[in-house]
Amino acid sequence: MRVKDLFATRDVSTLMAETEVEGERLRKTIGAFGLTAMGVGAIIGTGIFVVIGEGAGLAGPGLVLSFVLAAVTCLFSALSYAELASSVPVSGSAYTFSYATMGELVAFIIGWDLILEYGVSVAAVAVGWGGNVNEFLIAAFGEGAALPDAISKSPSDGGTFNLPAVFIVAFITILLTLGTKESATVNAVMVVIKLAILVFFIITAFTGFNGGNFTPFAPQGAEGITAAAGVIFFAYIGFDAVTTGSEESKNPRRDLPIAIVGSLLISTLLYVLVSLTAIGIAPVDTLTGSDAPLAAALREGAGIPWAGGVLALGALIAITSVVLVIMYGQTRIFFAMCRDGLFPRSLARVHPRFGTPSRLTIGFGIFIAILAAFIPLGEIVKLVNIGTLFAFILVNLGVIVLRKTRPDMPRPFRVPFSPVFPAIGILLCLYLVIQLPGTTFARFVIWLVIGLAIYFLYSRKHSRLQTERDLAGPSPLPSDARDS
Repeated sequence: MRVKDLFATRDVSTLMAETEVEGERLRKTIGAFGLTAMGVGAIIGTGIFVVIGEGAGLAGPGLVLSFVLAAVTCLFSALSYAELASSVPVSGSAYTFSYATMGELVAFIIGWDLILEYGVSVAAVAVGWGGNVNEFLIAAFGEGAALPDAISKSPSDGGTFNLPAVFIVAFITILLTLGTKESATVNAVMVVIKLAILVFFIITAFTGFNGGNFTPFAPQGAEGITAAAGVIFFAYIGFDAVTTGSEESKNPRRDLPIAIVGSLLISTLLYVLVSLTAIGIAPVDTLTGSDAPLAAALREGAGIPWAGGVLALGALIAITSVVLVIMYGQTRIFFAMCRDGLFPRSLARVHPRFGTPSRLTIGFGIFIAILAAFIPLGEIVKLVNIGTLFAFILVNLGVIVLRKTRPDMPRPFRVPFSPVFPAIGILLCLYLVIQLPGTTFARFVIWLVIGLAIYFLYSRKHSRLQTERDLAGPSPLPSDARDS
């Protein structure tokens, strides 16, 4: 084994050609609207319905600036994702981008990282969906309508298994198996509904707006606003899932940049308006003292008790949309790795009728349902944070590397002021990484060690790139070398 083989890159034209191989070809069914809805669906979830209270506790009314600061942090990485997605419109997101720029070993590491990030994220969100089912039932029908703990909570939370979490994972698995177009349509409907509920909140809150709630604006100064931005950053995670739909996009070179940047801007506008009106209608203490801060703001600030049911419904739909998009993203990343031979290629077979990778979709659905039903996620969820930031760093680095190694490659969208903007994106992500606890780093390293063992024991030997090179044999020596 030569060290340089570990960093062999895939040619972009070859990656593109492989998307047309019979039996491994995904159907192009998603347009710009569907892709943008995917991004909004992945971003706007429990974050805006829950994390706003935690952020308000740190920043006070300055929370509005925290949302803007977090959005700016994401924007640099979003621009890099947009350039690479439009230049390399192939399933796999950061995994495929890394394969084309930094080589197979780096690509495998980031792909393995994304499997953890997406899998744990979907399981955690599914557990949250189960909790919100009870909140909605109580808000709509009273305490007696709540599901018993035995079938609505995992063993670590005092139950037997989380039936609602299993149900939502099973439902999404079936939907994703039946077709991408159908999944995108359902997601678009859910996105429209949850956006309507947030607009309802904004309009209702403006009717009781009290400017006095914004004094003092930043009780903990700039430090509090920055700390809140670190928390709120994770309410923006999800726009990268858009790039996993590259191969199923009707016009990826045009639509992907629109969807990536557009979904981030739409979400930012809504986040700022919601945080502004939430503080305007209720004191900060009301937001920080509730597990459902938006419902509490309407109930106590505007005197609308039934609003809790509306907001609970919004949270339920928001979480369903997140489960769909993130699980979709995970299956497409693993699909790309299987097609490249890093995992069994048989899993990359596309269903002849549905046009989806049905085998691996169902397999992941079963695995995630087991996680959500029985396993206490707690601290392990923090791995989502470090995994996401690690992916962002490599994507920003990928833009810089590909500009150097492939300067003439067509780039329908280009990051402005490169390499300055990608470098800023890297530095901002590194800053957030070092804020994470040491235990998160330790668990992340353990996961990577397991992945490296799989790579050297299986993936390297079955890699499509390596096996094709072995079949081609050694490259002929140049004439001067033969003469010597």
